[in-house]
Amino acid sequence: MSEYWPVTDVLAYLAGGWRVERSVRDLASGARGSFSGATVFEPLDDERGLLHHESGTFVWQDVARPAERTLRFLADDDGTGRADVRFADGRPFHDLDLTSGHHVSDHPCAADLYRGEFTVHDADHWRTVWRVGGPAKDLLLTTDYTRDSERGPAHDSERKPQHASERNSGQG
Repeated sequence: MSEYWPVTDVLAYLAGGWRVERSVRDLASGARGSFSGATVFEPLDDERGLLHHESGTFVWQDVARPAERTLRFLADDDGTGRADVRFADGRPFHDLDLTSGHHVSDHPCAADLYRGEFTVHDADHWRTVWRVGGPAKDLLLTTDYTRDSERGPAHDSERKPQHASERNSGQG
C-alpha cells in the first residue's frame, strides 16, 4: 500500500473546512513556534477555484498573537484536477498537483527559496512541509490538516469521491 493517497481533483478534495496545526522551527537558532487554527476553502465568485482563508493563533517565543492569510487556488485550464496557487493579490505562489498524492513545488522569494512538499494521507488528512532557506532564513514549517466535519460541504456524502477506494466502497 502506498503512503500517498491520490486525489483526482484537488479543488473538490480541499473544499470545506480544515483544522490546522503547524509547527515552526528556526533551524539556525533552535527557536520553535506553533500555529493552531482553521482553514476554509470556499468557492471563488469570479473564477473557477477556491478562496483559502486561514486564521488562528501563532505562538512564537511564548508570545501568542492572532494570525491569518488568504490564498487563491485556481483550477488549471487543462482539466487535470491540478491547481495554480496564488497570493490574495494575484501574484503566483506555486502549482499543486495531488494526482499521485504527493507533490513538491518551489517558490523563489527575493534571496530566499521556499520548497513545499504536499502529502495526502487519506480523505480527511493532508500535510505540507515548507523548507525555507536564504541568507537570513533557515526554517521548517510543518502543517497538518484534518477535515472539519462541521464545516461541510466537502465532507462525507456531499463530497465527490477522489480515490478509487472511495468510488468503489461497498462493492467488495
